[in-house]
Amino acid sequence: MSLRQQSEALKAETPHTYARATARYVRMSPQKVRLVVDLIRGKKLEEARAILKYTPHRASEIVAKVLESAAANGMNDDRKNMIEDQIFVKAAYVDEGPAIKRMLPRARGSANMIKKRTSHITIIVGEKNG
Repeated sequence: MSLRQQSEALKAETPHTYARATARYVRMSPQKVRLVVDLIRGKKLEEARAILKYTPHRASEIVAKVLESAAANGMNDDRKNMIEDQIFVKAAYVDEGPAIKRMLPRARGSANMIKKRTSHITIIVGEKNG
């Protein structure tokens, strides 16, 4: 199932069946964060935590925080009441945020543009029945 199909399926669901967390304006390239997010998509909560703990990428620390936040949102909301053992990563995606632009001086008075990219990380967790 593609990401577009997953997002369409989530729109059809009621908000009580999933919980989400978002980290916006993370000072890291979306391409690098997507490498880590792709590892945990569709995994159970405990398995995703273990993968992120032992992944040697800088982005894994930030993604782990967003995952914990999404899980806490699901467990602590009275309407959702998710059980920790049944939570899995329903969807996880990284969007590109605004790029911070800087100039680097070059020869003969010219300059090159440096784009310092930012990311918006979103993780949606749900409950597996069974």
